[in-house]
Amino acid sequence: MDCVLDPEAVASLRADITGEVYVPGDEGYDELTDLIVHTGHPAVIIQVRDNDDVSRCLAFAIAHDLEISTRSGGHSNAGYSTNVDGMVIDLAHLNSIEVVNEAERLVRLGPGAEWSQVAAELEPHGLAFTSGDTTSVGVGGLLVGGGVGWLARKYGLALDSLVSAEVVTADGSILPVSADENPDLFWAIRGGGGNFGVVTSFTVVAQPVPRVFFGQISFAPDETADVLRAWAAYMDSAPEELTATAMCWPTFGEEEKPPLALVVCYGGDDEAAAARAIDPIRALGTVVDDQVRLMPYGEVLQPAGDLPPGWRPRVRNRFAPALTAEMTATILAEQANLENLYVEIRSIGGALNRVPNDATAFSHRSTEAMIMGVLLGSPEGNEPLLPAYEAFWTALAPWTSGAYSGFLSDVLPEDVEAVYPKPVYQRLAALKHEYDPGNIFHLNVNVVPEEAGQY
Repeated sequence: MDCVLDPEAVASLRADITGEVYVPGDEGYDELTDLIVHTGHPAVIIQVRDNDDVSRCLAFAIAHDLEISTRSGGHSNAGYSTNVDGMVIDLAHLNSIEVVNEAERLVRLGPGAEWSQVAAELEPHGLAFTSGDTTSVGVGGLLVGGGVGWLARKYGLALDSLVSAEVVTADGSILPVSADENPDLFWAIRGGGGNFGVVTSFTVVAQPVPRVFFGQISFAPDETADVLRAWAAYMDSAPEELTATAMCWPTFGEEEKPPLALVVCYGGDDEAAAARAIDPIRALGTVVDDQVRLMPYGEVLQPAGDLPPGWRPRVRNRFAPALTAEMTATILAEQANLENLYVEIRSIGGALNRVPNDATAFSHRSTEAMIMGVLLGSPEGNEPLLPAYEAFWTALAPWTSGAYSGFLSDVLPEDVEAVYPKPVYQRLAALKHEYDPGNIFHLNVNVVPEEAGQY
């Protein structure tokens, strides 16, 4: 049954909010419900304009017993950017991008800014910031989850560059967080997702990398196993300026296998150094296409694109401390059992590994690769394939541990355990009890508030 809010309550909310308030039937409501993967039907959507708007939204949601979704870019694979019969706090208007200290490369970002906008704004300053893969991903969701971007091996996760933020907590308090102010909450928002409040401002350190060598190198399909194995071995010694991802496309029932695609990004515009880093990849097999070229960092971000009607891909990921030959062989063997399984292997490590495990709530610091498996198609069409999909992950279990919260579509208890190892979860649960004891921020990879004697 649809939740219809009392018109007088909505009128009062509109009077209190400086931003826009939308309920079903309003002009513009439908456009705000149609997201990248999921379509919701919230009772109310508020496009907030400042911290006070967020505080008033939270008070309204609690008073009317509404579930809360916080939306920056709307790319949540699990559908957390929207809901049914609840409230969506839309951060689109909080989209400022300001270089606040050029010498120290400090940049203040609003959570509703998109990464393509950030890249375009920073380019004239000779700066870039490691971000997501697509143009329209929002700053907020990516930064509180991690941010495994194209400069990750050189500069770490996006959240590793975060130096301060502002958070509106469940009781409406507006808190500054940094290493010096509310450091426990600063620790928690770096990997703890949206569990602790609405982050309304981020200050980050950008990187002096305005241009990169980026593109896809494709190899003959019959050489996939050999090239993948050799690529994994090469990345162990590759310079940290080089980040690379293997894209193993499914056959979709066709007899001819698609080429193996290795997407590379060298963080810098030194052509000779880039060639020294990328040429060993070109030498791994028979190259059938090479699209690598020098470009502004912003051009590495691609539009998300529209999914075919009815599609809702099933997405899961796991980390690997090492990418071994046996593991790459297992990935290909198991993928062959599912004609619509796309597998992506991101070589990471480097700077990410040099951050202490307990420095942030993202604690998966002893990792060299992230494996993502995407079952393409509709939920109904994929239902009979789920046993084979689970078998894929079971086969990889001896080499994997941990998970990244941003690439999960159907969050199971074991996924939560993978995202938050037990010591991290316990610390987060204690902080959740302090900052959100009622768990009003539960539409996320959720941490349940600690109860007395729970651990």
